[in-house]
Amino acid sequence: MSAAARERFAAMSAKLKASGLKSTPQRLAVMKLLAESKGHPSVDDIRARLQKKFPGISQATVYRTIQLAKSLGEAYEIAFAGSGSRYDGRKPHPHPHIVCLACGRIIDPELRSLGEMTREIAAASGFAITTFRLDFFGLCPACRNNKNGSRKT
Repeated sequence: MSAAARERFAAMSAKLKASGLKSTPQRLAVMKLLAESKGHPSVDDIRARLQKKFPGISQATVYRTIQLAKSLGEAYEIAFAGSGSRYDGRKPHPHPHIVCLACGRIIDPELRSLGEMTREIAAASGFAITTFRLDFFGLCPACRNNKNGSRKT
């Protein structure tokens, strides 16, 4: 586990403890996976990755733990129509994403101009911006180089 992932997991664990809820091994495992995951996993992805260590872990347990992490401000949900939600524990706040239309991979681009763009939109619209969602869609390098170019449905 990287230093950044250890730091995120420590913050998540501290918030769980401060909430007064039990720090069960399953909850901690879900939160650890969220803290170290670079790929924005789904509930099913998380459950599949934890099944070896916790053979009885249910989809409901994973989902409830993610909802708990979200309520504590320690996970961010990215919902997609038709393909369910994916979760980010590394950056638990609104940020832009690039989504591959073929394989479903999601990455977090660093956009230095995002703050400026948000201020510009607020000034032009008169809105007090409280949150945002910015997703870009396309084909990742691996899928562009794939000969069949098949698209995920």
